[in-house]
Amino acid sequence: MKIGLVGIGLDTYWPQFAGLKDKLVGYQTKIEQRLAQLCGQYTTQGPQDDVLDSVLDAGLVDSPQKAREAAALFQTNNVDALFIYVATYALSHTVLPMAQAVHGPIVILNLQPGPTLDYQAFNALGDRGVMTGEWLANCQACSVPEIASVLNIAGIKYDIVSGWLEDGEAWARIAEWVQALAAKEVIKNARIGILGHYYAGMLDVYTDVTRLAAVFGSHFELLEMDSLAALRKRITDGGEQGQAKIKAKRAQFEREFDVSRECPEEELERAAITACALDDLVREHDLSAFAYYYEGTPGSEHENIVTSVIAGNTLLTAHHIPVAGECEVKNVVAMKILDSIGAGGSFSEFYYADFADDVVLLGHDGPAHPAIAEGAVRLVPLSVYHGKPGKGLSIQMSVRHGPVTLLSVVQGAQGRTSLLVAEGESVPGPVFQIGNTNSRYRFPISAKEFINTWSKAGPAHHCAIGVGHVGGALEKLASSLGIECQKVC
Repeated sequence: MKIGLVGIGLDTYWPQFAGLKDKLVGYQTKIEQRLAQLCGQYTTQGPQDDVLDSVLDAGLVDSPQKAREAAALFQTNNVDALFIYVATYALSHTVLPMAQAVHGPIVILNLQPGPTLDYQAFNALGDRGVMTGEWLANCQACSVPEIASVLNIAGIKYDIVSGWLEDGEAWARIAEWVQALAAKEVIKNARIGILGHYYAGMLDVYTDVTRLAAVFGSHFELLEMDSLAALRKRITDGGEQGQAKIKAKRAQFEREFDVSRECPEEELERAAITACALDDLVREHDLSAFAYYYEGTPGSEHENIVTSVIAGNTLLTAHHIPVAGECEVKNVVAMKILDSIGAGGSFSEFYYADFADDVVLLGHDGPAHPAIAEGAVRLVPLSVYHGKPGKGLSIQMSVRHGPVTLLSVVQGAQGRTSLLVAEGESVPGPVFQIGNTNSRYRFPISAKEFINTWSKAGPAHHCAIGVGHVGGALEKLASSLGIECQKVC
């Protein structure tokens, strides 16, 4: 991934005002360093683990002629976004060629050196030429309306970030753009598996995979349960090597879960074998995420496998390979997006509305995201998987208390794909201890209004839950993808 950076100014000024250009280049260097630092915080969470640390700085461009040279540089390097630092007044014709060359977000950085000037000290400079030079070093806002006007006429979308060089609010918005670009890069290169089939009758989860590929760029790999069965058999027939893998997986269970003493030994063994096979499935198909569901006939090998996947799928989710149950492909895309920006992304659905406390409980059986847990992640036995065949082990946890963001990938009427986002809080209080993940969430709007508004937006009944308020980054991701983002709250 490459982010383009350019500063803009006016060459007429340099011979008129000594030191002005050097001062502006120094400001731009600070921006380049801060951008590179932000990019380094985000990696493509997956098998490749490539660090996003590439900022292509074209320097201070001060004429339409130099702008065309910079445009060629950005085009040749296929930058994913362009950040334009308004260093001082600049001609709009300096901006247009570069904006036209980039097929990605354009972000205008209207960043002054500081939040205010010492007017008394400024006016005491005495020499009007010196004073004008100092003013020009602080007049970033001057050409912002001109740039916006021209980009509007050209039909080029853009964002404006206004503030000063050390402005925390401005840099938070810039960070959201970096998060969005990182997520876009991750999901574009993701290989998402589809294992088994849909839960029969859940019409809302049925997915137009072609449209998902067209919007996000992801590849979707259709996987066979027979393949997973063969990998599982390879573990059990693998002699000492196979036993060593099972033993190592059992040890991982103990490290990463609070394993209930109620878990039968045979269930722990069964889950460990399947978890080893799942690891091999991910490795052999180079998967970044996958969605699954299967039933199998009673007593069959496939039923044995699918009733022992929860522990292994939860470990995969914890280690940046999100897994969604009930073959909810749209939702595993949402989980991958949240995971890519460090927010987690746990598989959830509406569980209950506590109208007395004005909170909504969301959770799910099956895979969870242990990295965003509040307290222990318990591995417990279930005598029955409600609505599904068989019995086995399950995960019981709650999402970390504090700010959270809900995300759903929606395929709506006329085939429109969009993002649905809500920001709220995970709050303490009683939850159901039924061997599932579930938490209490409070939103800026009432529980009643939240359920109604969220549902009317038309998502499937699942959503992904991540920690932190990352709605701004998700809105920017939608913008960069050319799709709508509806923010409920």
